[in-house]
Amino acid sequence: MPKALITGSAGFIGYHLAQDLLAHGYEVIGLDAMTDYYDVRLKERRQAMLLQSPAFRAVNRRIEEDGVLHDLIATERPDVIVHLAAQAGVRYSIEAPRSYVDSNLIGTFNLLEAVRANPCAHLLMASTSSVYGANTEMPYAETDKADTQMSFYAATKKANEAMAHSYAHLYGMPITMFRFFTVYGPWGRPDMAHFKFTRAILAGEPIDIYNHGVMQRDFTYIDDLVNGIRLLINAVPPKDGKARSDHDSLSPVAPFRIVNIGNGETVQLGDFIAAIEAACGREAIRNLMPMQPGDVPATWANNRLLVDLTGYTPTTSVQDGIANFVAWFRDYYSV
Repeated sequence: MPKALITGSAGFIGYHLAQDLLAHGYEVIGLDAMTDYYDVRLKERRQAMLLQSPAFRAVNRRIEEDGVLHDLIATERPDVIVHLAAQAGVRYSIEAPRSYVDSNLIGTFNLLEAVRANPCAHLLMASTSSVYGANTEMPYAETDKADTQMSFYAATKKANEAMAHSYAHLYGMPITMFRFFTVYGPWGRPDMAHFKFTRAILAGEPIDIYNHGVMQRDFTYIDDLVNGIRLLINAVPPKDGKARSDHDSLSPVAPFRIVNIGNGETVQLGDFIAAIEAACGREAIRNLMPMQPGDVPATWANNRLLVDLTGYTPTTSVQDGIANFVAWFRDYYSV
């Protein structure tokens, strides 16, 4: 039975990935700090469901603590590590940047050092579409220059990519970075738009719509994202530097690759809200707002490399994905 270590396993994405790997025959070690960035009860429920599997074990510690990752990896010797633990959120990074330094920079450095001392077959690490920053040419490709981040959150994630590449080069560590594009679905984070919109619409309260609604996103359903991550586990970046195609992002000097995981299409924010309205059975009260600092008006993933490496193309429509989320929300909160 292959063994996987997932950092951030009680988070939205980590929980779904752990469930998926367990269903595919993995033993999973889940590491999570259970921080109070949002309602800890949601994280506790996710973890409790994972613990129903005898193949799952939880470790509640912080990745920025000295020795935690080193000792855990040295003891467990996982075959694969998926690093999802991070302080998330574009807007919160303006309010509390120190937490991003601690988790995203120091925590990731601790992980790289731990894997250097205790190698695994493949290290996969989460980045974000936010690293594309002020780029306007779309769809975003992994080979595009990404040097104009517009939030400190995005800057820490771009730093993670650079840190990981240096370790892949220096120590021959096979590393894949994946860039997420606006992930949504059941058990999502309460600070995300689909969660806030659904809660407000069902309560008859107004929703804040930034940039006066002139926004586009490549909305990616959680199941599609998790399928992409699991399939990338076996797409280990080679050490010979031989790219798979002319749009492969494989480094010429290291077993390191960046892969977009997105739906591959853009959806207008108004259409996204309309899908939530349809699933809720009522219209939203719209409060039009200016653009938030650090945000971008549009994202769109070029996912050709994901398809090349895995044969998988995300397929879930916003209408189906939102219907699933709203059904979960109504059940979980008894609305």
